Amino acid sequence: MKLNLKRPLAFFDLEATGVNVASDRIVEISILKAMPDGTEQIKTMRINPEIPIPLEVSLIHGIYDEDIKDAPTFKEAGEELARFLDDADLAGYNSNKFDIPMLLEEFLRARIDFDLENRRFVDVQNIFHQMEQRTLKAAYQFYCGKSIENAHSAEADIKATYEVLLAQLDKYKETEFEDKKGNKSFPVQNDVEALHKFTNLNRPVDFAARMVYNEEGDELINFGKHKGRRVEEVFDAEPSYYAWMKQGDFPLYTKRCLEKIWVRWNEKKVVIRKTTETVTKIEREPAQGQRSFQKPQKPAKPEEITPVTDDMLAQLKMKFGK
Repeated sequence: MKLNLKRPLAFFDLEATGVNVASDRIVEISILKAMPDGTEQIKTMRINPEIPIPLEVSLIHGIYDEDIKDAPTFKEAGEELARFLDDADLAGYNSNKFDIPMLLEEFLRARIDFDLENRRFVDVQNIFHQMEQRTLKAAYQFYCGKSIENAHSAEADIKATYEVLLAQLDKYKETEFEDKKGNKSFPVQNDVEALHKFTNLNRPVDFAARMVYNEEGDELINFGKHKGRRVEEVFDAEPSYYAWMKQGDFPLYTKRCLEKIWVRWNEKKVVIRKTTETVTKIEREPAQGQRSFQKPQKPAKPEEITPVTDDMLAQLKMKFGK
């Protein structure tokens, strides 16, 4: 089966120093770029993470410190990777929770602009877990009838992931799916937009899913004491929560998304304040060209006049000599 693509779809897989998106580093990346004309491009690169690889991690993916000591750092290799991925939607196995957030962290640390706007994200694991709920090794055996050779090699894993998606499209093209609300559909279609929607059902704002969208498109906090509350509502009640998250151990992309909401929230407050000030001014000052109708003041009551007497005339005559 050939993927129905309007733009390239880049399947990629990472090997890293660990699984902490905020603190671990990439040591290998492999990308299979499926093109709309049916051709494929593959790029695999070792990366010097500039931190030691724990032995227990090296024993899993087979990459040791000595293997990458002469490899380029991500800052040196990042521009080339950004160009290779520039026109592509992104796909992988568990990519929404790990590979994409990890890649974004590296781009942000290296100060390389990698825009996610208008991209689509297809997580093959989400299709598998929602339809069968197994692992990549089991998925490859289940869908393709094969065993992965050189498992935990980035290139072997990503080739298997690509084949699994093709098999999923063939297997589930006429399979009905019922979501938690009882809505029925046929979501696994040979269309990246449909796959994007199906593999992002929890509607994360920031991939780490510290924030998610509700059905109205509002961002909600998705952890801790404010879980389920609108982010802007939390800012209204507790503005210091923004500073706490910005200074906390959260992924850089989570912080970037949070900052966008913070800026928007502050802009709304400025507009509301200016509107309030304008209305108040209009109420207090008449518009130009309009007469100000003020209630006329009541004239002061004239003092009572004292009548002139003969004694008063005599005193005046004595004073002025007349």
